[in-house]
Amino acid sequence: MITLVFGDFIETSSAFMKIMKMVVEKIETKFDQEKVIEEFEDLTKDGGRIQEETLKKILEQNGGTEYLEQWGLNGRTDPQTFKNCVPIVTHNDLEPYIQRIADGDLSPILTGKPVETISLSSGTTQGKPKFVPFNDELMESTMQIFKTSFAFRNREFPIGNGKALQFIYSSKQFKTKGGLSAGTATTNVYRNAQFKKTMKAMCTPCCSPDEVIFGPDFHQSLYCHLLCGLIFRDEVQVVSSTFAHSIVHAFRTFEQVWEALVVDIREGVLSSRVTVPSIRLAMSKLLKPDPELADTIYKKCSRLSNWYGLIPELFPNTRYIYGIMTGSMEPYLKKLRHYAGELSLLSADYGSSEGWVGVNVNPKLPPELVTYAVLPNIGYFEFIPIGGNLNGMEQANSPVGLTEVKLGEEYEIVFTNFAGLYRYRLGDVVKIKGFHNGTPELQFVCRSNLLLSINIDKNTEKDLQLAVEAAAKSLVDEKLEVVDFTSHVNVSADPGRYVIFWELSGEATDEMLQDCCNCLDRSFIDAGYVSSRKVNAIGALELRIVKRGTFHKILDHFVGLGGAVSQFKTPRCVGPKNSSLLQILSSNVAETYVSSAFC
Repeated sequence: MITLVFGDFIETSSAFMKIMKMVVEKIETKFDQEKVIEEFEDLTKDGGRIQEETLKKILEQNGGTEYLEQWGLNGRTDPQTFKNCVPIVTHNDLEPYIQRIADGDLSPILTGKPVETISLSSGTTQGKPKFVPFNDELMESTMQIFKTSFAFRNREFPIGNGKALQFIYSSKQFKTKGGLSAGTATTNVYRNAQFKKTMKAMCTPCCSPDEVIFGPDFHQSLYCHLLCGLIFRDEVQVVSSTFAHSIVHAFRTFEQVWEALVVDIREGVLSSRVTVPSIRLAMSKLLKPDPELADTIYKKCSRLSNWYGLIPELFPNTRYIYGIMTGSMEPYLKKLRHYAGELSLLSADYGSSEGWVGVNVNPKLPPELVTYAVLPNIGYFEFIPIGGNLNGMEQANSPVGLTEVKLGEEYEIVFTNFAGLYRYRLGDVVKIKGFHNGTPELQFVCRSNLLLSINIDKNTEKDLQLAVEAAAKSLVDEKLEVVDFTSHVNVSADPGRYVIFWELSGEATDEMLQDCCNCLDRSFIDAGYVSSRKVNAIGALELRIVKRGTFHKILDHFVGLGGAVSQFKTPRCVGPKNSSLLQILSSNVAETYVSSAFC
């Protein structure tokens, strides 16, 4: 009798402990929106003090490293000493130190604790990815950004328990010479257990299984992302990706494969185009014959006019579309709005492979006007005043601190983080649009090194975008659009000239494209460019029309180098060192037009 009671007690206690563990886990993972906002408000009320504390923490953790010891800080952690002793650097300056870490040198080179993971930048700008240290502190700041952004977003666009159709892809991870794990920054985040835990707490778990996200072939992963979204179409509340380009690319692909997706759903059998065994197995657990759903999707797609409003038609409970939509992503907004219909476009937060900068706390602002409030505890920030000099930004412009920036002024960001980057020039130009308590709200302007320049001319990525938009207006009446574009400065010609590459959605007449070419040339209104064109110090602009699918080949090339689709950005200016991209573009030119605008 006693044994039975004792046994029952053990069994009951075991069950009780399991229940309590589940309760504790639920409490731990429950997302407290108001608490997150309150913590953010407290952080930003005294940005100056938080910045000093953050720098002190960084230097206390890493002051004994080889890199910092050479600058004679001698244990001092105040901002003035730090600025006086430690130089402002670029990635080229730190590359030898990072390479030694990647090669297996375990001594404290840049950080006090050993670096175990390397992030790769996208590599779309310079033609090859950069190595950047990645550690637990960077992961923590990533989750802080995600939570803060979601809290403000969810206050304006509340969602319930549902799923997110996330077009996210992992790149191939590999081991460096020294045995460190290396992958794109997005891959390092997606593979971290904190990411999935945070997404679940924020009620936005991904529709797709891990096998799809981490699949070796992004074409197959994309097909299955779309299929998973359709299977869970009534549960999808958010459609997102890292960059707007990935969302547009996904739905351009949908236009081509939607009938195959309908067949898969109707029959409950995955298309033979998906060949990766792990993906097929994972999808077989989700995919069951559903003729009713297949009929619904078929009817909705058949009734759409030119695919306008595709996303809300497919996913009726979607609240918004989310991703980075600024900078080089702005040219995709027109197409994204076409797919989105009346849905809101919400721009994601501001960061880079090197680390995070700011969070979007005003989600109702359209992407073209979005600003980012700097989180003062994720790094130490400095700002080099531009003063109208984009081409060079000499050190004569002394950097100012987070609380010293002025409204309406433009600056290049310099930051120091917990992963071994000290006074690092991020290469981004931002404008101060306002302040949230004691921290500035930044608007991204352009990359400082993406300049079209031959003589005294200086045209930025934004100038290029505006010129393309102006020239492309004449295509609208013919229901044509510029699918994608890039540029190149041809200095081998005499005189040097701008070359603009366009991929179009269809065929245009020679007369129309010649007009577009002339309009492009006239739309670069920089005084140095105009005056140089008038005296033929800069040659006539060339518009080169490339074959359909050329920019897809560029994407495939990028992925083939180990990049992740999630991290892909079409390079808006292809430099001479990026010979592989120039080769892809040049070998796919269908027609060339030479401007007669200044004849």
